[in-house]
Amino acid sequence: MTTTAPPEVDPTPKEPAPTVALHTGTSDLRALLTRNLRTSGIYIAFVAIVALFWLVTKNHVSLSPGNITNIVLQYSYILVLAIGMVLVIIAGHIDLSVGSVVALTGAVSAVLVIKHGYPWWVGMLAAVAVGLAVGAWQGFWVAYVGIPAFIVTLAGMLLFRGMTLQVLGNISLSPFPSEYGKVATGFLNGLLGGNGYDAFTLLIGLIAVAGYAVSGFRTRLARIKYQQPVESFPLFVARVVLVGVVVMYFAWQLAHARGLPIVLIILAVLIIAYGIISKRTVFGRQIYAIGGNLAAAQLSGVKVKVVNFWIFVNMGFLASIAGIIYSSRTNGAQPAAGNMFELDAIAACFIGGAAVTGGVGTVVGAMVGGLIMAVMSNGMQLMGIEQQIQSIVKGLVLLLAVAFDVYNKRRAGASR
Repeated sequence: MTTTAPPEVDPTPKEPAPTVALHTGTSDLRALLTRNLRTSGIYIAFVAIVALFWLVTKNHVSLSPGNITNIVLQYSYILVLAIGMVLVIIAGHIDLSVGSVVALTGAVSAVLVIKHGYPWWVGMLAAVAVGLAVGAWQGFWVAYVGIPAFIVTLAGMLLFRGMTLQVLGNISLSPFPSEYGKVATGFLNGLLGGNGYDAFTLLIGLIAVAGYAVSGFRTRLARIKYQQPVESFPLFVARVVLVGVVVMYFAWQLAHARGLPIVLIILAVLIIAYGIISKRTVFGRQIYAIGGNLAAAQLSGVKVKVVNFWIFVNMGFLASIAGIIYSSRTNGAQPAAGNMFELDAIAACFIGGAAVTGGVGTVVGAMVGGLIMAVMSNGMQLMGIEQQIQSIVKGLVLLLAVAFDVYNKRRAGASR
């Protein structure tokens, strides 16, 4: 008697046709929001905070073109630090030294450019080189010697602050050449004309919205391919339209102020690049694996020491970029530069959904967390609230964000 072998089943998920994405998904908005309460809560909180300060500030000045531009300029270096910090936190580490590294890289650049007369770009390259060296130094102690990152970077906070004082001779240096200052205070305006507004800024906004829509649709197809839940197509379109309205409003306000800030272009490039690195590269997946389950990552063949080393090298690189932006904005270098920047960057990551224990977090979430801190600080300043009250409010927001993370974990554990 002969037997017929069962047909082979291809384990590879079939690529869905684009038309499938038009008729698939759930319309249960509550289920979509509660499925990932951490992420949805961040965006809801951000919208609520923006609306609150729009209501309470005089003449709704918090969303005026000039004030939106000021928020971008004033907090861009914190957002740059948050990009690197979220990768450090996802891997289960922390970096307390970034504020001191910002000061040191700015000091080195100032000494070369202002004191010794080198071209402005030499100072920038030197700042980046110092940042990479600092990252390699700290990465060596964390990855290969095995000292906890908390201790290494706490020592680095003191070490690099002392080196800043040594490099500057305990005095401030200024001013930088005008080319250096354009990094943080320059604008692209008038490239495509416009009557009372900058058309180029609006074009960039349209490109950003189109890119978001295409990326979102491709992500939707990928989720359907792997049989993951997605929202219904009308809800998907509503989300894209809502994001598009917000982005174009933001672009419209910038276009009616001074145009597109150069520092915003730098920040956008970094966000896109590190969003891709964290989600679509082997290195990014290894970072999540290390933070999520170190033992499993080691058994899976992840070179943990190498990955940890490069995480801190990358943090040093981004701290040098933040140092360049900050020294460009202040038009000089000061011994106390970067003070408490590390706490703002860490707070942005935790408010943005990163988990204290590692393994969870996104670059976009860290950016939203940083913007929440920026809007709160800016709004309280516009209202004339005293500095000590501002610190109390920020501390409470950070505490509530971490408590929310703990609540989500307990809720997820209880539902299993």
